[in-house]
Amino acid sequence: MALILAGEEDGKHRPLPPEEGPLPAVPTPLSRPTADAPDGPSRRVPAPTPADPPPRAPARRRASHATGFWFVAVAFTVLMAFGTAPTPLWPLYEARDHFGATTVTVAYASMVVGAAGAFLGLGHLSDRVGRRRIIVPALLVGIVASVVLIVWRDLPGLIAGRILNGVGLGLMASTATTYLHDLYHEARPDRRDSVLPGIVATAANLGGLASGPLIAGAAAEWLPTPLITTQAIFTLAMAVCLALVLCTPETVDLELPAADPPSRFVLCPGGRRTFGAAGALGAFAFAILGLISSLGASVLHGTLHTDSHLVVGLAAFLMFGCAAAAQLVLGRLPLPRLLTVGAVVFPVGLALCALALHHPALWLYLVAVSLSGAGSGLLFKAGVERAGSVAGPASRAGVLAVFFVVAYPGMGLPSVLFSIALRHFAVQTAMIGFAAVLSCGAVVSVAVALRDRAPGPGTLSAQPASPS
Repeated sequence: MALILAGEEDGKHRPLPPEEGPLPAVPTPLSRPTADAPDGPSRRVPAPTPADPPPRAPARRRASHATGFWFVAVAFTVLMAFGTAPTPLWPLYEARDHFGATTVTVAYASMVVGAAGAFLGLGHLSDRVGRRRIIVPALLVGIVASVVLIVWRDLPGLIAGRILNGVGLGLMASTATTYLHDLYHEARPDRRDSVLPGIVATAANLGGLASGPLIAGAAAEWLPTPLITTQAIFTLAMAVCLALVLCTPETVDLELPAADPPSRFVLCPGGRRTFGAAGALGAFAFAILGLISSLGASVLHGTLHTDSHLVVGLAAFLMFGCAAAAQLVLGRLPLPRLLTVGAVVFPVGLALCALALHHPALWLYLVAVSLSGAGSGLLFKAGVERAGSVAGPASRAGVLAVFFVVAYPGMGLPSVLFSIALRHFAVQTAMIGFAAVLSCGAVVSVAVALRDRAPGPGTLSAQPASPS
């Protein structure tokens, strides 16, 4: 039904019904008697036509939903790349601020703290206030974090910048994933069952995490003042992404009644254990990614005797890149088969990581982190799909936000524990124990996820459920 704007009917006259005669003239503000006939019948004098209103300023031009889909994917990639950029730079930070391996993992984990806080406190808001209104602040916070890392050049500044970086990631990750689904479905309403949005979202996530270390490693190898140059590169990239996202159309109906706002976290009936298994998959998948991102440089320098910043960045790039590539190549597999392949490849990669440290060989280490990354990418994608499958229709962003709250600590806590273990055990022994724990946890999580079938679109829980 077409909407009629206020004032659109002004000046129009309705035709009288045929059985009615003419109505008597009644003086109104638009009808007054003439001065030369005071005693006669009133004669209508046309009121002056009101002046046309001034022309409105042209509305902001928006990109199409299809173009906006790729704008958001690029912004997602850039902000995630900013999160892992310090991977080859940690030895430079250690030398500048005079701290050791444990402090490196704490500084790395501070980003995880910021991300988890943003996921938990703000990740659901895009269901209510709109996707773009969350993505834009995410990029702004990322730019502020980069500026802090440039101007505040000591350990407190590093930690503050990393916390802000984590807040930006937390705002971006769950919102961008949902935003990409929304934009694609608006652009391709006839392809509601397409897996492309999920593939692009997870590839942007892990592809961004892959490109950050490679860019920073190249900057550290060939450009002057790499700690500043790297941040300047990402500041410029995030500013460009901000302009692109501002041109992207919104996909959330902002006219929802205030009395019926979307719930933060609503699962379909019977979905709690499935969601718990999905969160565990994300945590175990992220554990190896976090370890290589935080301590990979120390392992390469101390055990494999490699001093090249580019090689450190290359190892992280291969790990995250293989995670993204595995999702692109195998992402269309049925979910049970995806989980099975991930449960096989992930432990094999971890075992090779331990072997590469016992018999130091750079090529074997690169193969090992590549396989570990591929396995973690498959497990992570399966975890996202499993969590989304039990989300209430109106709280998908909120459910994914809680999923990331569960998964992201896996990127920080195991790395801190590993650095503490290095004080008491050789790196080879610590890696064997690390690989065994992660492999067993991943296999158990896969078994639970395979046993629990995703519930159908039945009635949602009346009350928000808590994560198991």
